[in-house]
Amino acid sequence: MNLKKPKFWDYKRPNIFAYLLSPIALLVQLLGSLKIKSKITKLNIKTICVGNIYIGGTGKTSLTIKINEILNKKNIKSCFIKKFYKNQIDEQKLLKSRGKLFLFPKRLDAINQAEKENYEIAILDDGLQDKTLNIDVSFVCFNNLNWIGNGLTIPSGPLRENLNNLKKYQHVFLNGNHENIEELKKQILKVNSRIEIHIGEYKPVNINDFDINKKYLAFSGIGNHKTFISMIKNHGLMICKDIEFPDHYVYTDKDINEIIKISEEFNYEIVTTEKDYLRFKISNDKIKFIKSDLHILDEEKLINTIIKKNEIY
Repeated sequence: MNLKKPKFWDYKRPNIFAYLLSPIALLVQLLGSLKIKSKITKLNIKTICVGNIYIGGTGKTSLTIKINEILNKKNIKSCFIKKFYKNQIDEQKLLKSRGKLFLFPKRLDAINQAEKENYEIAILDDGLQDKTLNIDVSFVCFNNLNWIGNGLTIPSGPLRENLNNLKKYQHVFLNGNHENIEELKKQILKVNSRIEIHIGEYKPVNINDFDINKKYLAFSGIGNHKTFISMIKNHGLMICKDIEFPDHYVYTDKDINEIIKISEEFNYEIVTTEKDYLRFKISNDKIKFIKSDLHILDEEKLINTIIKKNEIY
């Protein structure tokens, strides 16, 4: 099932629907607090967890890949850990294309297998809310365009846990454009004055494969469609129409044919994301994808965090 998140989740203030759902949101928070009391498993392999408290579109998979690249450059044997979800085939394929992925129904089983194969560091893509694992370093990812939406927890808002829980974490990662970065940093430090804040932005690596003199139809089914559109516009593509699908959307032949029909009617080229392209049942030569790379504004700071401060290595 492909469901779009409710629009009121991203309003600056809660509306009547958010307040009506607040009793259920309180129940969700209560169940989350019970998980904290679960038995914690001590791990024999060093671990980094890249997760979020805003549901979807925060760049956690991109940061997971970037951390793996950094570790590999330092000749540290690292791998990806991901819990299997059948609606996240795109992320699984993306991680497999960038390194070794251990994919199991239970994260602990994946971590144990990584240890058996003598990996030094396991990087978890998601799992911040899994309180059964003793994680060495955690990153909480946010996209600054959406930030925390209306600030409420599911189903009243888009948060998997309360923002005050940043007190429990060591690192925050902000990505998107940089319009309101300083204001967000103030809000984060107000909750946890000792937390490390890292900043990044997406850059297309194959933009030269596209003709900037042509008109484009862009579509995506990712957590933050606006970030994708903003990135390709900022790098010269003329986007005349954009279509947003739900996150992890599974495209049907009908969807693709409809997109192609619109593009042919208005003489548009078609562009999407790499994650979306990986979800197609068969490749289509009428659709090109943008391959993006996460650029860390202060990569040395991130390296120091992971390696030189002995938090991990």
